[in-house]
Amino acid sequence: MGSLTVNKQKLKRFTIATKPVMEEYLAKMDVDLSDYTFAANFIWLANSSGFYAVINKCFCLFVMTGGELTMLLPPIGKKKHITDAIISCFKVMNTNNSSPYYSRIDYVQSSMLEEFVQNTDEAQSMFEMLESYLVEKKLVDYVYEAAALIELRGNSYHTKRTEINKFMKSYPDYVIEQLDSVKHKDEIMHLFNKWVSDRVKYMPKEEAEHFLEGIHQERHAVKQMLKYYEELSLIGLVIYINGELKGFTVGERINKDTATVIIEKTDFEILGCAQFIFREFSKMLKEHYEIVYINVGDDMGFENLRKVKMSYRPFKLVPKYTIYQK
Repeated sequence: MGSLTVNKQKLKRFTIATKPVMEEYLAKMDVDLSDYTFAANFIWLANSSGFYAVINKCFCLFVMTGGELTMLLPPIGKKKHITDAIISCFKVMNTNNSSPYYSRIDYVQSSMLEEFVQNTDEAQSMFEMLESYLVEKKLVDYVYEAAALIELRGNSYHTKRTEINKFMKSYPDYVIEQLDSVKHKDEIMHLFNKWVSDRVKYMPKEEAEHFLEGIHQERHAVKQMLKYYEELSLIGLVIYINGELKGFTVGERINKDTATVIIEKTDFEILGCAQFIFREFSKMLKEHYEIVYINVGDDMGFENLRKVKMSYRPFKLVPKYTIYQK
């Protein structure tokens, strides 16, 4: 699919060439959410589903799913332009969609939400604005202090320290390397496929079917990450054990102080590998990139993932909202 025109508004394809355009607008914002980077959206979007336009001096990112348009992020730009851009974007979505029910804006950070509610036209009261829109709290991003993830001090991190110590004792000949998208490509895909088969092996049948439905998108994301690794300025590590690649992790800088982990996979059979590579990645981010905080994204609503992320004792939880029209 090429560009799309909705109600005289041209929406261009969201491709790797969009990177400088989106980043020009992101630079105007102060945000530490994992969703607010070009790479995070480009990696996870299917090739034909992303579209963008500059509306009311804001960068607006849309996604087409089953013929219905939604927004992956709120309009990105200066605060004074965001409210009018949100209203215009809903008009675009409503014109395209089979029902206004499908129109929504995801991953809205709280500061933008406040701006949207408060910065209304004089003729339109806040009450009227809230009468027209429904705001729903969805997920939270888990943000940690890099130093805490490296030092793992105190009783709350006892289990993590134990797992890492057991790993180092069991696999003293491990080798850590910076990720090279050409050198490590085939081994990373091999590990990813093994990770999928291992996950399915221990799942109930009904849960496995649901899991496999979403795995196509994640496989695509890993391939996109490897294909455009250099262009996206990504940061990554791999770990070898007995000559075999057993784990990889990839992230990027969100802002001056904060980095995010985009994708991490380790071999289930190597106990402690996930904890060890996470600590090593945190070290690299702090020592080489002067990162203070590490955002590992949300838990996608999965209880087991929530437990894992909470077990690392987040420094803060950053809420994300979705805006619907009533």
